[in-house]
Amino acid sequence: MQKRIVTLSYALFFMLFLAACQPGSSISRPATVDIYKLLAATAVPLIGPPAQPVTAVALQPIITTGLRKPVYLTHAGDNPTDERLFVAEQDGRVRIIENGELLPEPFLDVTDLLATDGSERGLLGLAFHPQYAQNGYFYIVYTNQDGDTEISRYTVSAADPNQADPESAQRLFLIDQPYGNHNGGQLAFGPDGYFYIGLGDGGAVGDPYDNAQDPGTLLGSILRIDIDSAIPYAIPQDNPFVDERQARGEVWMIGLRNPWAFSFDALTGDLYISDVAQDGLEEINFHPAHSPAGVNFGWPYREGSDCYDAESCDIPGLRMPIFEYAHGEDGCAIIGGHVYRGKQFPALAGNYFFSDFCSGRIWTLRYDEAAGQWLRTAVAETNTPVSTIGADANGELYVVDYAHGTVWQIQTAITQCCLQP
Repeated sequence: MQKRIVTLSYALFFMLFLAACQPGSSISRPATVDIYKLLAATAVPLIGPPAQPVTAVALQPIITTGLRKPVYLTHAGDNPTDERLFVAEQDGRVRIIENGELLPEPFLDVTDLLATDGSERGLLGLAFHPQYAQNGYFYIVYTNQDGDTEISRYTVSAADPNQADPESAQRLFLIDQPYGNHNGGQLAFGPDGYFYIGLGDGGAVGDPYDNAQDPGTLLGSILRIDIDSAIPYAIPQDNPFVDERQARGEVWMIGLRNPWAFSFDALTGDLYISDVAQDGLEEINFHPAHSPAGVNFGWPYREGSDCYDAESCDIPGLRMPIFEYAHGEDGCAIIGGHVYRGKQFPALAGNYFFSDFCSGRIWTLRYDEAAGQWLRTAVAETNTPVSTIGADANGELYVVDYAHGTVWQIQTAITQCCLQP
């Protein structure tokens, strides 16, 4: 089988935590309606009102200076009165934006714990316990000085709500990383209250250890654990591999290359997963709420809808993505986001927002029942590398610029909000 190789254009960070980094020619393959009808047939939203088309959005600057290599933005648990934004910087600091101002002191500084050599290492993710207002727990994921992945719980300072207790760390996982790339980095609490963790396949090119197809390793998968029933955690008994002797019970889904971002729809509980490509097909995977676990998204047998490391892709049980795009004008490293469920801009409701690190373009994705397919629309251009699209406690969405540290709020464009008949 011939494998396609891509030249990446960015020398910054995700050079890519996200992409192949192998020299060669870029790919240009036009999308067809038939392809996307096939992809859409794999999964569609089952509940919730249909999203309306969005043709453009406005990006309102919240801050424009002060952040250094921001990679993730989130909020402090499910407390709608806490409007602070928490931003993870790759070099090891968690910063707070409050009332449109970046606070001068970091919430947490773990710089001394990290390995930041290479573009894909460092502090990569952050999540707050849903009952953070009561217990003060939050979680970070980073690559340690040995280059391995650590996931730890910290506690807020009893004396200052804008300071974490640096001595409160309790480790949940220490995961060996055979290479320096594909570390994943997404942490999130699901609608079921369990803790979800995204891990890449271990790195290099083409998953040389076949980690993504092996539930006996934690790599190349999404994990699901219960952090409230035991210390450091318990394994939910309905996890798909809990009774398999050769598998890890924490594993919930397999067949992923580098799930840099995933998110649950706050209304429906549906799961959207962006998986970064090797040779050229960036993809979005979808798991409807209340669907069976144990899904295999196909890597490295498939990359998107293409065969990759298999003579034939006629392999039963592989879940196809709902959307894909080729490397080229659209970019080279997908950045997943969120379904908009805020209240400020109801015209945006139900649209999934995502971007690409290399192009900085912002798109929406929505399922169109009449067409029977998922439809993508370009709605904004940032002309800068976007590293994450985050949400606040009220469901409003924010775009983060990795290169300059700008944070924008996604808002309804004038043409969208005010000129409709």
